[in-house]
Order: sequence, then C-alpha cells, then structure tokens
Amino acid sequence: MAIILEKTGDKHRIDLRKQNEPIKGEIKINLNWNATSGKGIDLDLGCFYELKNGKKRLIDGLQFSHGRGGTRDNVTNQGCYIQAPYIWHKGDDRDGSSDTGETILINPEGLSQIKRVIVYAFIFEGVARWSETDAQVQIIIPGHEDIIVKLGDLTSNLRFCALASIENEGINNIEVKKLMTFHNSHSDCDKCYDWGFKYNVGSK
Repeated sequence: MAIILEKTGDKHRIDLRKQNEPIKGEIKINLNWNATSGKGIDLDLGCFYELKNGKKRLIDGLQFSHGRGGTRDNVTNQGCYIQAPYIWHKGDDRDGSSDTGETILINPEGLSQIKRVIVYAFIFEGVARWSETDAQVQIIIPGHEDIIVKLGDLTSNLRFCALASIENEGINNIEVKKLMTFHNSHSDCDKCYDWGFKYNVGSK
C-alpha cells in the first residue's frame, strides 16, 4: 500500500513512534522515469539539505561529476551515508535505462540530525517535456507506507522542478509535502526556498 500525494501542498506525516524499534534499513528517495516515452531526456535527481547544526549543501549528478563523488563510506560531493550528512546519492543514470532510476539514501541513524530536505529533479539533456517522462518519486521508509509524488501531465517548459520537501518535526515525526514548483535553474529554486548558495556553470 502506498500514499499518493495528488495535489501541490498535499502532506503526509509519518509518526515514527508507531515503531517499537528503530527503523531497519535504508530510507530511499527514488526517481524513476520511462526512457522510451521520454526518449532523449536525461533526468537528474537531487536534493538540498540542511542539518540541525546549520550546515547546508546540495547533492546531484552535477555536483559529483568529474571524479568528485565517492562511496557511501566517504564524505564527498556525493554525500556520505555513515556520517554527516547521512545522505548519499547512489549515482547518475544518464538516460533512464536503469530499471531503478536514480536513488538517494538517508541513514535513519542520522535522521535526528537532519532539519529539512528538498527533493528536486531537472532535465539535464533533452527538451523540457515533463509529461513524456512518466516520472515519479517514491519515498520509501521501512515499516511505513511508501509515499509517491507523480509528475503527471505537466506542461511547464522550465527544466528544474522542486518535487517534495521532507521536514523533521522532531525525533519522532517527519512530514512530506508535495511542492511541484518549476524553475529555470538551481539558483532560481534556491531563491524560492531560501538556501543562499552561489553557483557556477556545471557539466557532466
């Protein structure tokens, strides 16, 4: 069974107190799309994150391209699973040919240190035809219903989409909210959600 967030602004709160023991396994944020219908489109999954100690950063294929990434056990531009930020991107899927798309992992042991996450996708290559990608994001937390955000029949010609926010409301509560706002670039989305980063032109 899954929870589908249908409309912009829809929310789902996860009460971790219902679990009698800690979450077992990885929290997964997965972006999958149809490589056939979205032919020639390279979709990238990424996230902005803020820790409770004030540290902020973003993770996506542009950030860890050209050898700037690494394994889940090392702190790189790809993140890190076993220590702060406890968020790690599994890798770039250039054409949607992977059956599993792109996935970001969150370590539940570090969840209490994470303040907020904004999950986004952007079209790195190809025409901005979101409706042809048949894309959706799943947030998978072991022991709880999956949360699904579908892009649907979207007609925006902007290449960057903020999909969902994950807010840590305390040690026992997480709230997922569907955002679905479109932007020209990372920096435009940054301004919308008040992250405060500076940007340079990137490549993969």
